[in-house]
Amino acid sequence: MENLIIVAAILISLAIGLVTGIILRKKIAESKIQGAEEEAKRLVDLAKIEAENLKREEIFKAKEEIIKDKEELDKEIKERRGEIQKQESRIIQKEENLEKRSDNFEKKEKELEREYQVLEERKKDVEAVYAEQLEKLQKIAGLNQEEAKQYLLSEIDKQITSEKATLIRELEQKAKEQANRNAKEILGYAIQKCAADHTSETTVSIVSLPNDEIKGRIIGREGRNIKALETLTGIDLIIDDTPEAVVISGFDPLRREVAKIALEKLIEDGRIHPAKIEEIVEKAKEEVSATIKAEGERATLETGVNGLHPDLVNLLGKLKFRTSYGQNVLNHSIEVSNLARIMAEELGLDAKRARRAGLLHDIGKALDHDMEGTHVEIGVDILKKYKENPLVINAVEAHHGDVEPQTLEAILVQAADAISASRPGARRETLEAYIKRLQELEGVADSFEGVEKSFAIQAGREIRVIVKPEKISEDKIIILARDIAKKIENEMEYPGQIKVNVIRETRAIEYAK
Repeated sequence: MENLIIVAAILISLAIGLVTGIILRKKIAESKIQGAEEEAKRLVDLAKIEAENLKREEIFKAKEEIIKDKEELDKEIKERRGEIQKQESRIIQKEENLEKRSDNFEKKEKELEREYQVLEERKKDVEAVYAEQLEKLQKIAGLNQEEAKQYLLSEIDKQITSEKATLIRELEQKAKEQANRNAKEILGYAIQKCAADHTSETTVSIVSLPNDEIKGRIIGREGRNIKALETLTGIDLIIDDTPEAVVISGFDPLRREVAKIALEKLIEDGRIHPAKIEEIVEKAKEEVSATIKAEGERATLETGVNGLHPDLVNLLGKLKFRTSYGQNVLNHSIEVSNLARIMAEELGLDAKRARRAGLLHDIGKALDHDMEGTHVEIGVDILKKYKENPLVINAVEAHHGDVEPQTLEAILVQAADAISASRPGARRETLEAYIKRLQELEGVADSFEGVEKSFAIQAGREIRVIVKPEKISEDKIIILARDIAKKIENEMEYPGQIKVNVIRETRAIEYAK
């Protein structure tokens, strides 16, 4: 029993201790929670105080910045106001200046009106004085305007009559000279038979005719056909008593070949009139161009020179129609090329370079009538343009001793050129001088403004000048003929006299569709 009481007492004590512990723990927890709440409240209060302080500082700074910006804005506004005031003052000053100028212009306008009135009055006075002087002059001369005009015309008629008499005497003298010249030509023609091959190659071409009736058609009505052909080609057609033949005479072989081909085609076609002649001449020029190309290719094949630029090949072909002292330049170039090659092979030198330089050594002669400078200078420029071998260019430049040869092949080209030119019958200096004189004659005529083409014909006894009708009027061609004649007299030396024939032709072409 006592044990139960003790156990019960112990259990009750334990229960009481447990409850008491729980109550104590609860109080302790509550006290901690209360302390934490107080601490949190204190921290919140501190944070509020700091935030308030920061807010005040930021507001202060913002106020300072606003005040500063306001001061800068006020300053800028003052500056702009100052500039506006300056501009306003300038505008006011300009307006005042414009008003002053306007006043000055009005004054000047009034002065000009007064001066104009004065000039009008002086003009009337001058006209009155002129009329008075004219009247006095007529009284002194005893002639009115119409009578004075008639007097001048009569004086001019007397001068013209004197000029007619002088002209008649000149024509008589010319007829005598022409007779002497014809006699010399007959003797010269007989002498030329001894060198017929050479002469026919360099001065004239013969065109065979199917019959003598075609001669009249070639001449045309009032000579219009033969004139058109001579004008377009720059050669002289000789239609004489020679049976079934027409002689084409001219110093330029290229023109002569064009005329020969054109005449042959016209005879074959049968339709001979100026328009057809013009068409056929153009076709003949194209055919000659094709011949030039073919001759250039032939020269390269004969000499074995390969790789030439097509333009150089065409220039070589053009040399077929070029002579030097009576020697055909293309044949001479081929001959020099072959001679240089043979000598180079015998000496063990570069035969390809020697024959190439030999073929090209006179290439400048294809253009020396159209460009300034010697044929050597022109040839060197052409070869440099087409990027030829520098050693070949040196051989071309040195073949007349203008520069020192740099290779033995260049010396061989010099020797081959001398051999080809000096062989018997190769050259005729008189013919070359004659051709140069004809070219100089054409150059004198071409130097005048308004001249389209000029052709030296009749062995240099006549220069035919074709003018541009839009630049030279009918009246001016007389003056132009006299000016050309005067310049020829002053600048050239020639036997006998030279006829200056100026031609002006106007055409109107339209097509019916």
